[in-house]
Amino acid sequence: MQTNKQKIMQKLNLPEYQFNIKNKDDAFVILDTLRRRWVALTPEEWVRQNFVRFLIEDREFPAALMNNEISLTQNGIKRRCDTLVANRQGAPLVIVEYKAPTIEITQKTFDQIVRYNMVLRAKYLIVSNGMSHYCCKIDYDNNSYSFLEEIPCYGGL
Repeated sequence: MQTNKQKIMQKLNLPEYQFNIKNKDDAFVILDTLRRRWVALTPEEWVRQNFVRFLIEDREFPAALMNNEISLTQNGIKRRCDTLVANRQGAPLVIVEYKAPTIEITQKTFDQIVRYNMVLRAKYLIVSNGMSHYCCKIDYDNNSYSFLEEIPCYGGL
């Protein structure tokens, strides 16, 4: 029988990485290297931590230009963006939205990240549930977008 930890830490469609995980008050926590603190290990957090490592280690995204759980306000409503990656000048470049592996990525997911992007105006949007990953490039000049075959390396953005 699978333990709760094994259910949360399921194999994803990403390379495997090592993490600092511990049991605290009968719940598992994982060290978030971007936030520099321990956070509750939920299925969505497992996806976030793995995907952030993928971006840093496999796609050469500079960790110094990345932040998790960024607060923003849209039409007076406080929202929270899962991961934001800036360009070298500090402007939003990539927004990433995560879902747990058991959550299907639907139009609602894309609507959510587009709402965030109305405020942030990033050039790239990525959605992942750890199993499926989607990346699209926004063309503001032509009011269009295109899905990319794969997530590019930071230098190619």
